Parts: sequence; C-alpha cells; structure tokens
Amino acid sequence: MPSKGPSKSPTPAIGIAFTGPTTVNLREDLGPRANVVSTLQHGERLEVLEMRRRFVRVRTSKGLEGWTDVNYLLSQQQVGDLDKLAAFAAKLPSQGKGTTFDSLNVHTAPSRQAPSFTQIPEGGASDVLQHRVSPRVAVMPAAAAPIRTKGKAANRNAPPKSAKQGKEPPPPPPPAPAPPANWVDLSRPRAADLGGDAVTAAPEPRKPIPMDDWYLVRTRDGKAGWVLARQISMSIPDEVAQYAEGHVITGYLSLGKVGSTDKDNWLWTTTSVGSQGLDFDSFRVFVWSIKRSRYETAYIERNVKGHYPIEARPGSGEDATFSVVVEDKDGQVYKKTYEFSGYRVKLVSKEPRPEPAAVPEVRTTGNFEEVQMVQKVSWSDKLRDVRKRWFGR
Repeated sequence: MPSKGPSKSPTPAIGIAFTGPTTVNLREDLGPRANVVSTLQHGERLEVLEMRRRFVRVRTSKGLEGWTDVNYLLSQQQVGDLDKLAAFAAKLPSQGKGTTFDSLNVHTAPSRQAPSFTQIPEGGASDVLQHRVSPRVAVMPAAAAPIRTKGKAANRNAPPKSAKQGKEPPPPPPPAPAPPANWVDLSRPRAADLGGDAVTAAPEPRKPIPMDDWYLVRTRDGKAGWVLARQISMSIPDEVAQYAEGHVITGYLSLGKVGSTDKDNWLWTTTSVGSQGLDFDSFRVFVWSIKRSRYETAYIERNVKGHYPIEARPGSGEDATFSVVVEDKDGQVYKKTYEFSGYRVKLVSKEPRPEPAAVPEVRTTGNFEEVQMVQKVSWSDKLRDVRKRWFGR
C-alpha cells in the first residue's frame, strides 16, 4: 500500500480573542456572502491566525477556521477590563430601569466605533447608572468608484507613447517672466494708503461637533457597558410620564407606597434639549392624591445643574428622604438631602460632594497577543511550599 504523505500541520496561532456579541457568524472566506462555517457564542475563546485590515481569521476550539470582523472580537485585555467595569457597576445605585425600543447593542466604551459585547433584547430592562456625552465620530466614506469611459475618450488625456515608454521626456516649462521694475507703484493704492480702520474678513463660524448621549447600564445578568441614551426609555408608569412636557426623563426612584394602595410616590429627574451634557436640569416629587385619584406635584426645582447619582430611602408610611447632587451658583457641587412627608418636602442637609470614582475604561488594543496572567501567591502558600521542600510534607 502506498504510504500516506505527512499531514499538513495546523497554522500556528498569533494570539487569542473572545467573541464579543451574543452570536457571530464565522465565514469561510472574506465577504458577507461567503458560506457560514460556524456560529460563535458570546465569550467563546478563539485562536487568531491571520489579520487583514479589519478582518481576522480565527480557529475555534473544535478546529473550525473562518473569517470575522475585528469589531466582533475582544482581546484578553478587554475581557479583563470588562470584568473590572462590571465589578465597579455592581456597587453603583440605579437611577431607574430603562427599557429598549428595539434590540440594543451594549458597547465597551461610549462610542459607536467601540466593539459591542452583548445585546439587550427588545423590551428588555436594565439599570441606568451613569451618563456621558462623547463626540460622534463619522465613519470613513467608501472609496469612489473609478470613472469608466468608452472609446477614444478614455485615452484623451493620456501622454504620448514616447513619454509613456520613457524615451523622450517632455521639455521643462519656460521660466516665469520677471516682474516690471515699478511693480511697487503699480500695486497702489493699498489699504494703508486709504486711511481708516483696516477691514478684515470675518472668520468662518466653526461647525458644531455632533455629540451623542450614552448611558452606562447594568444588565440583568450583571454585565455593564455603554448604550445610546436615545434608545432607552425610563420605565416610570405612564400616568406619571405624561407630565414630562416634552422633556427627557433621566431618572426616577420610588419614595414609598401610598397607604394601602398600589401607587408610589416618585422622585424623578428630567433634562431638556441643549442641556450641555448635564445629567438633569430639573427634579420633581410626585405624590398620589387618594382624594382626586391622580398624581400631583409636591415639590419641583428647575434650571439646576444636576449630576448623578440621585438616591431615595423610602420610609414608613409617607415619610422618606432623598438626595440629589447639584452645582450651586459658586460652582461647587453639593449633595442636598431632603425629607419628604405627605406634601411637605424640606431641605435638611447640604454638603460638598466628594469626588466621584473614575469609571474603569475598557482600553482599545492593537493586537490579540496572549497575556500571561501572573497568579498572586499568599504568604501561607509560600510557607507551605518551603516546608514541603525542606521536610517533604
């Protein structure tokens, strides 16, 4: 029997990556119409074999190889950064539940170009935690298609054959003529000779940079990431939301139930168009009137410079406390705490807000090189290792 030739060795990996979105199609070749080799699940570990601009060839744990977009993959560094972001977000107070209008991608950073690593389904709820405004980076336009012409028109501006073949280069252009001897007198009158104030051209107004509002959210399974704020609607009951008056509700918290009813008293925050990145510019306390069977305003402040977080501590009956963070006229940011009972809202404390902790950033990466994780060894483990080497136990 003829001996079989040596089997082809697998392509060595140049790094590792992890699937970002919930599902990703792995294709046999480059192009959206190529056959699908496999459907990858979120968090699946992959070996990186080759990179071509924004496309990456990977190999799955089952040995299947194919191509996918680099924006669908996360590096080992990014996965670690996402774990830190989730741990940070787990300690933040919720500013209210937000519901999505449609399936919504969750990004690693507040940018449309940042990779998405999970998705909130249509109608799914998540906790809104923080707000950020970032510039909208435009996508690079596609290269213009070459202009095709027919017949002799295609070669109308072509150089002669001799020039194209390099036999006879074209002669250099003639030198520019010298200016006349009295060129200074010919250039008069000048603006300085006419007297009066010199007229300067008005500078062209700078075009405003398009901006996007983003929310840091915490999903039901504990993941944390950034979503476009305009795709999130705060899930406050409609009988309260009808009083928004065209403003955007940015936060809402319950101040407790009203008597034996199923109605809540509410603290909410809103923002108007052109609020320059504020988390809110108005806050209000709504109370349920048992006598009139409707919500009424117990307290409202407008034209404030508000920042997250808002916090509420529902009390027994209708007694509760809540706090908001606002910037005062002196430019200092304060945390104001209020007591709420019935229709009465009273300021009880005002203190400077401590500097908030920085949100962990999911850093970008230029490669998928494997990072060797250094395992920390405790002193007890070190002592146990020394004892084993010296005494054999």
